[in-house]
Amino acid sequence: MTKSIDEIIRDAIQRGEFDNLANKGKKLNLDDYFNTPEDVRLGYSILKNADYLPEEVQVLKDIGELQDKLVTITLDDERKKIIKEIEALRLKYNLQMERYQRQARH
Repeated sequence: MTKSIDEIIRDAIQRGEFDNLANKGKKLNLDDYFNTPEDVRLGYSILKNADYLPEEVQVLKDIGELQDKLVTITLDDERKKIIKEIEALRLKYNLQMERYQRQARH
């Protein structure tokens, strides 16, 4: 006898498998997801299932991690270093997006 998805999820909850998830208890912001064209979402889903992270997504992830780290840093030299890293990654991301837009137009 096979278990339903609901039963599998209930069992996992009882075992505590969802207790340490990132953003636990926070509302999911799905605006970006639904503002992305369906064919692009499908492509990203396929890449995600293959454990592949597109470079631009990794860059955004790196920026977010540095911004989180910046909140905890009190030394001016270290803050300046992290801010420069964030600016460099933003430039890299913007250049990637510009290149994709140019390719899409042609």
